[in-house]
Amino acid sequence: MTSKSKIAMLGAGLIGRQHILRIQASPSCELAAVVDPAPTARAVANEAGVPYYPSLAALFAAGRPDGVIIGTPNALHVQQALECLAAGVPALIEKPVAHTLAEGERLVRALDGADVPFLVGHHRAHSPIMALAREVVRSGRLGRLVAVSGSAMFCKPDDYFAEAPWRREPGGGPVLINMIHEIDNLRALCGEIVEVQAIMSNAVRGYAVEDTAALALRFDGGVLGTFLLSDTAASPRSWEQTSQENKAYATYPDEDCYILAGTMGSLAVPTMRLRSYADAADRSWWKPFQTEALDLRREDPLALQIEHFAAVIRGEAAPLVSVRDGVQNLRVVEAIGRAAREGRSVSVPPPA
Repeated sequence: MTSKSKIAMLGAGLIGRQHILRIQASPSCELAAVVDPAPTARAVANEAGVPYYPSLAALFAAGRPDGVIIGTPNALHVQQALECLAAGVPALIEKPVAHTLAEGERLVRALDGADVPFLVGHHRAHSPIMALAREVVRSGRLGRLVAVSGSAMFCKPDDYFAEAPWRREPGGGPVLINMIHEIDNLRALCGEIVEVQAIMSNAVRGYAVEDTAALALRFDGGVLGTFLLSDTAASPRSWEQTSQENKAYATYPDEDCYILAGTMGSLAVPTMRLRSYADAADRSWWKPFQTEALDLRREDPLALQIEHFAAVIRGEAAPLVSVRDGVQNLRVVEAIGRAAREGRSVSVPPPA
């Protein structure tokens, strides 16, 4: 029987604790250590029954784990990834891969030619719901894809910002923290995003970072999209509140967060309600749709991502979401920021 991959958790905050739970439940991984200079992190390590280290240097001095999950504040991701690279330790870097595009590109350059696998924690890429949606689009059942409408509207409580004040500052808002997930999903479903327009507001909280944004998107195949984003809206129209994948959230199974529309039909995600015309030669708004709800399975994508990370460490799989993918998501985020600041359409450079 193959021995379990020993995974160290770097960062014992909200997402770090979620990863720890998945590692502990994994059939192929075990928690090797908790690494975090925060005073509360030692208690997290003690509760998990693993060694505690205040830094990666201390961890690597004590021994080399099979892999590290980087779940620290965004501004630390690249430097810590470079430490893992220098030690020859594979890493799963929580999204966003970096807090700026320049830093993300610096990491890509450092990884060129390196024989150490790295992947980015866009965990929805592992979702069975997303897999089914991708399959429907690629099957042609919707015809030629024309448009997509999406939303991520939810309400983060006050203690979310009190617990981590960096979330009140540029780089800590919902465009970088939350919209980057949606960008990864939309690129997988609709193709590369080539142009964006954006309007942002911080009118509710008044922090130095946005709390609401309205976006227009153009994809490389001609698909157009709109997206509403807010972390202060009393709404259930978000992936977390509709997908039922994370049981910590209240869920609303009759709501959707994406509508994909093609020339032959449309798909609502995640209810997977498919409406389509029966005859391509007789399409009309006067004609009724054939309607069905596609069967799907639900699994925890964070748990599936851990298993994928273990397979990458063992050399059995290539990273599903590479650092280059993570950096392309950052290029879209940067374009959104520029579009909002400059009040114009901004082109997105293609993947490098």
